[in-house]
Amino acid sequence: MADVSDLTNDYLISGQIHFTGLGSGTDFDSVIQKLVELEKQQHVKPLQDQQKKYEDQISAIQDLNTAMLNLQSTVESMDTIKEFFIKNATSTDTSVLTATASSEAAEGTHTIVINQLAQNDVLISKNYFSSEDSSINDTGADETFSYTYNGNTVSLTIPDGTTLSSFVSMINNDPNNPGVKATIIKKADGQYYFQFSGLDLGSDYAITINEGPSSFDADSSGTVDNSDFSNTQVAQNAQIQVDGFPDDGTWIERNTNTIDDVITGVTLNLKNTGTVQVTISNDIDAIKENIHNFVDQVNKVFDLIKEQTKITSTAAGTQGSVLTGNYGVQIVQQRLKSLLARAGIGFDRDLDPYPSLSNIGITTDADQGSPTFGELKIDEAKLDEALQTNPQAVAEIFSADYVPVTSSNDFKYYSLIQGVTKAGEYDVEYEVSGGTIVSATIDGQSASVDGNIITSLEGDSKGLAIQVDNLTDGTYTGTIRLKYGKVLELRDELDKLTDSYDGTLHIIEDNYNDIVKDLDKKISWEEDRIAQYERTLRDRFARLETVLGYYNSLNTQLTSQIASLQGNSK
Repeated sequence: MADVSDLTNDYLISGQIHFTGLGSGTDFDSVIQKLVELEKQQHVKPLQDQQKKYEDQISAIQDLNTAMLNLQSTVESMDTIKEFFIKNATSTDTSVLTATASSEAAEGTHTIVINQLAQNDVLISKNYFSSEDSSINDTGADETFSYTYNGNTVSLTIPDGTTLSSFVSMINNDPNNPGVKATIIKKADGQYYFQFSGLDLGSDYAITINEGPSSFDADSSGTVDNSDFSNTQVAQNAQIQVDGFPDDGTWIERNTNTIDDVITGVTLNLKNTGTVQVTISNDIDAIKENIHNFVDQVNKVFDLIKEQTKITSTAAGTQGSVLTGNYGVQIVQQRLKSLLARAGIGFDRDLDPYPSLSNIGITTDADQGSPTFGELKIDEAKLDEALQTNPQAVAEIFSADYVPVTSSNDFKYYSLIQGVTKAGEYDVEYEVSGGTIVSATIDGQSASVDGNIITSLEGDSKGLAIQVDNLTDGTYTGTIRLKYGKVLELRDELDKLTDSYDGTLHIIEDNYNDIVKDLDKKISWEEDRIAQYERTLRDRFARLETVLGYYNSLNTQLTSQIASLQGNSK
């Protein structure tokens, strides 16, 4: 009779035991698989479900972060009054002049007379050469080409046998080239002229030829200078007159055809001589487009948060969404809503026409039955009225970037330090004795005094400087406000919330990633445990199968022997 342990060892193959049921008639393989599956359902599946929940939350947080970054990009495109407060500049003849206007430009119409355009200097040799490869120096010795441009005198040595094309390359590739360009002009076959041009516009940029190869001597004077060249285009300034000024026969002159320092906030692009009218007007449609774009992008973020945190009621009960009850998302939502609802930083509800967005018709939809509940909505009639009444004030509540306002004529804003000075309202107090400022405070803190300039040294106002204009003896008080628009507030808040290091959303995502990693470890540990559990089961059932097989075989032998004995007894 075979030993039971020997039979058992025949079934053990590296823990991968397959049961055929031939030994006992029982499918132990299916039994083991179901036991292992039950163990996974009880111990692994809950961990995997929990991990999937956090992975879905991470994905949702990333989607929210992307939406907020898109909003940040939108507000950054309009975070100055110049970008937000768009103005039109139209010309009665665009072939003579075109114009653009910034937010600083005042509405109105200007008459522009263009007497001449700014030009660069262009000289062309009076002598010509038979080809580009013609020699410009056949003297058998070196010659010199010397010119002066923009106060710089340059001298080049022209070796014997230098060709016209080589001469051009020598000038253009000269490291000391002060801003001129040489080229070859072909008039006809066998007629190649040397062209010499300044690259700058204006009368200060004329070219003076001091010396040159003898082949350029057109008047046989024995020397080469400007008289041996045709001045086909004379260096000159642009000359214009604005609204009849100057009226003494002179002109406003500039060494450019793009003039941006004559009319405040207006850039004139001169095209030709002539007279045109330029009209500056507020582009209300473009401003409204900015406002609608702002509101739409804010609502995309609110819509996403609403979708991610909504609670759905069904017959089976209520069911939350992926981020329902998420405290971090609630913080994000509340901070954005609070920022958009409150008055602008540095704005005064009594002194400013529109100190908050609600004053121009932008409010939060509080109707719980509305499909846009919780989103920003626009009262178009109220917005249109504000834009028609005071578009500058509308622009300020959106994009004021430290716009200063003082309560006294005795002093005025002087400067601040970007990134240090904070927007807001600050009390100012100073004392003048003997025509000199003897003491000063800003925001209740001692300030430094340098002549008639007072500078804050600490607190939120640090770096804020004020110029005192009234130095009559006495004590003076007042306030200075630095206004900060909603676009800039939102830009700064989004920067904090989405910061890749310590932003609110990053902290939430980082925390969830840690949880997912921890669950990974737990799942891995459970899978290893269950794998060992399966090996143990297979070992036990293999031994059971062996024993049952042995006794089944023994039963068969005994049955056969009994049958044989019964047959012999007959």
